[in-house]
Amino acid sequence: MRKVAMAGSILLLAALMMEAREIQAGCRSNDAGTEGSWFFADESIMGTNARIELCHGDAEYACAAVEAALAEIRRIDAAMSPYVETSLLSRMNRDARFGPVPVGHELFALVAQSIEYSEASKGAFDVTYASAGRYYDYRKRLRPDDATLEEALPAIDYRHLELDPEEQTVRYAHEGVYVDLGGIAKGYAVDRAIAVLRARGITQASVGAGGDSRILGDRRGEPWVFSVRDSRQREDMIAILPFENAAVSTSGDYERFFEADGKRFHHIIDPTTGDSAREVRSVTILGAEATATDALSTSVFVLGVVSGLDLINETSDIIVDGDGRVHVSAGLMDMAPRKTAPETGALASADVY
Repeated sequence: MRKVAMAGSILLLAALMMEAREIQAGCRSNDAGTEGSWFFADESIMGTNARIELCHGDAEYACAAVEAALAEIRRIDAAMSPYVETSLLSRMNRDARFGPVPVGHELFALVAQSIEYSEASKGAFDVTYASAGRYYDYRKRLRPDDATLEEALPAIDYRHLELDPEEQTVRYAHEGVYVDLGGIAKGYAVDRAIAVLRARGITQASVGAGGDSRILGDRRGEPWVFSVRDSRQREDMIAILPFENAAVSTSGDYERFFEADGKRFHHIIDPTTGDSAREVRSVTILGAEATATDALSTSVFVLGVVSGLDLINETSDIIVDGDGRVHVSAGLMDMAPRKTAPETGALASADVY
């Protein structure tokens, strides 16, 4: 099984705060016309804001590359969103309870990879969490009642997913199973966007989608800088780490939530209870690929401090628990500031600039 990785949180690209000039529809630059100009675009995709930023000497070529990366994220959203009725994932959720459903190589591979993370985390990461999670509505401040949760809980188990590698099919062994790839698909989309940029010869770029980002190369000859902060106390700096060629993902209880009866109900669901996991506030994972950091930030958030550190203690990790205490992994203690990212790692809440 591939190595697992960790990191992430609120990624703010401070260099883009200068006044920008639009080059093509949606594509802007702060310094167009200079050698090695930076170009960027934002778009609402996958239920969050996606941002592509890259460096290139030719404005037209750069903006075409930005659009190609955004198009790749749109393509993945169209195939893997449970909110798009025509997506392959929606078809799987409708029909897999009745028998094997052909899902194609890409979706099949991501579901299989999700099961790997489920096994590694002993079920803390589980895409079938949505069997209960779909009954929450954070905008309307709605949560399932006890009877609904009791009925949904038996369907939460990644082992209900029966995969046929030869036929590329998925079957649900329990009729109540519902899958949501929200804990891994955005990271995968970020990785795919980076692959598109690399194929076009781009060597310096940043791709972000919500709490998942990946950096390609450096920025103007210097490493990108991750400023790690407490998600509740933004003025409190935890660490400053320089990196290149890294992915970061953050899972936190402050992204989608409401409070009721003295509790915070948020979108990171503990598969064992069908309720929000509450031991920690945020987990940020640093690693080589965003697919891995996305899945692992969710895994560690659900596992909590002790079990989460057991899972990734040899990597670089910072966890902020529910009381605001900071927990640092052995891997981070051993890590001096460097220009290249370790293979895996974790932070707590990060600004990028």
